[in-house]
Amino acid sequence: MNRSDLRRVDFNLLVVFETLMHERSVTRTAEKLFLGQPAISAALSRLRQLFDDPLFIRTGRTMEPTARAEEIFTQLHPALDAISNALSHTQEFDPATSDRVFRIGLSDDVEFGLMPSLLRRIRSEAPNIVLVVRRANHLLMPTLLSSGEISLGVSHTSELPANAKRKRLRVSKPRVLRADRIPGALSLDEYCARPHALVSPAGDLSGFVDKYLAAQGRARQIVLAISQFSGLSTLLSETNIIATVPDYVAATLTAHGGLREEALPFEASDFDLSMVWSGAQDNDPAERWMRSRIQMLADDAENPVTPFGD
Repeated sequence: MNRSDLRRVDFNLLVVFETLMHERSVTRTAEKLFLGQPAISAALSRLRQLFDDPLFIRTGRTMEPTARAEEIFTQLHPALDAISNALSHTQEFDPATSDRVFRIGLSDDVEFGLMPSLLRRIRSEAPNIVLVVRRANHLLMPTLLSSGEISLGVSHTSELPANAKRKRLRVSKPRVLRADRIPGALSLDEYCARPHALVSPAGDLSGFVDKYLAAQGRARQIVLAISQFSGLSTLLSETNIIATVPDYVAATLTAHGGLREEALPFEASDFDLSMVWSGAQDNDPAERWMRSRIQMLADDAENPVTPFGD
């Protein structure tokens, strides 16, 4: 196909194809693109004619890509990123007047501990923009970025899409939260003897603390597992239950009184909090502005931006 033949191609079909490759489902693709299932089915039929290949074969409840579809996707994905990048250079962004919608992914600890400060900052500069916050963690972040449901995220991250970029925002330390008025810091024996609350979106009854304790032949008793950090203040009040949380969550929870924080009574590793984003959005003026405002929340602003994996 030469360049002039591109006039025959509906580029919306390529977006449908990319989403189908991620979702492997006509229903989920329709939901992601805010279209009806008949529209996606019709687009798939046109894609099959365009590429002269079935592209997807139904296997049970999923649509498995053919070898030809995998080959097309390998070439198409970076091409769509390049087109998105080229278009972004033509756009200007004025935060004072923009009504842009930003879709970001935040883990619960980040949403609770850092979102209020971020919201105050961006509202003062860009009163008309809209923030759509999706709950994300290290497991959900790759899918949300790849599908385009979010343009950037903040969480503890591990594996990410190949075209994603990552920047460490800060190094955080775990802190102990307690509501009692007993003076002095907890010893290791006291820490293990106390009842514990654990924030676990998945409903687990163990966390990173338990691995450190187990290495010392110790254990703690978890009596409460909740899904969000926002409930800790009320739940710990007037009890001897303690909780171990990131330092920025502890700072938010203790700011209004009733709780105090202290260091763990044993050595535990610090952990990184990172900002990640799609490479396709790297030069978008609006996205760069949003990333800069998130960066302002960081304690450590000296880390260079590198493609994930470098």
